[in-house]
Amino acid sequence: MTIPARTRPEILGKKLGMTQIFNADGDAIPVTVIELGENIVTDIKTPVKNGYAAIQLGTNIKKEKHLNKPKMGNLKKKNLPMFGYLKEYRVKPEELDAHKIGEQIDLSKILTPKELVDVTGMSIGKGFQGMVKLYNKQRGPKSHGSKSYRQPGSIGAHTYPGRVLPGKKMPSRMGNEKVTARNLKVIEFNKEKNVVLVKGAVPGVEGGMLTIRPSIKKWNV
Repeated sequence: MTIPARTRPEILGKKLGMTQIFNADGDAIPVTVIELGENIVTDIKTPVKNGYAAIQLGTNIKKEKHLNKPKMGNLKKKNLPMFGYLKEYRVKPEELDAHKIGEQIDLSKILTPKELVDVTGMSIGKGFQGMVKLYNKQRGPKSHGSKSYRQPGSIGAHTYPGRVLPGKKMPSRMGNEKVTARNLKVIEFNKEKNVVLVKGAVPGVEGGMLTIRPSIKKWNV
């Protein structure tokens, strides 16, 4: 199976939190503050050697004691800083010549004001949850001796098919999933402080790693 290449460049950042800013009309705009990483090219995957074309980016420099030996040895061999976070994104084979190891990605091409971006991260984990919170199911009655206030109820059918069908919604873990917030507008990009403000909320906890790429849909620009 061949995975199609993405034509949208990606950059890495860290979620710092949310705040609000005011525009010229005095309207409050909720924004998420994202600290951009180093975004250094740490590896180039070629179809001949690896079977696919991709660019690997590194960010979040750490001490050597916080890295495992394979990652540390690979970065040392290329004379690169000790990046704690590495991420690949697919490109077309003809685009590989435009990159080289140790190169820093030009952020200004992606983070232009009023540009729409897609931000991907791991959502906040909620732990093991029941049907009411996880799937917004209706609760049972509170009166007349009911004992099924927040219980899922019967999960089976009649004699036929006589079993629980696969895919039945049941209590399970909630959150901690890969989530993409689409069509977020870039409000401001500060090169000096290396931060970007995007309108709205993005997935993940404060300090979580994010992937930012130009939006695949241009809606309501």
